Amino acid sequence: MAIVFPLILLVTVAVVQASMWVYARNIALTAAREGVAAARTYQAPEGAGVARATETLGRIAGDSLAGSTVSTTGSSATEVRVTVTGQALSLIPGLSGLSVSQSASAPRERWTTP
Repeated sequence: MAIVFPLILLVTVAVVQASMWVYARNIALTAAREGVAAARTYQAPEGAGVARATETLGRIAGDSLAGSTVSTTGSSATEVRVTVTGQALSLIPGLSGLSVSQSASAPRERWTTP
């Protein structure tokens, strides 16, 4: 029993750590999707996607996604891409936060003539 119990604790902590990483990925993806939704609208201002993604992170992330940054790299005149990166919290001492990066992209709404 003395040999099995530490193994059970280790597995439990590993499962909780993996769950926190998946949760942080979901937060980053939600913020990226919100940013794309704001940036792709017709005649949206230049920083609309970053502003919406940052606001969404402030609302839902709390301490679950530390050091988060939002960027619009890869955006063009016809497509918008928002990337959210950060660090998932770590329960294991000595293990730095696990890196999280999620992106969302969509075509920009624009007026075209037939």
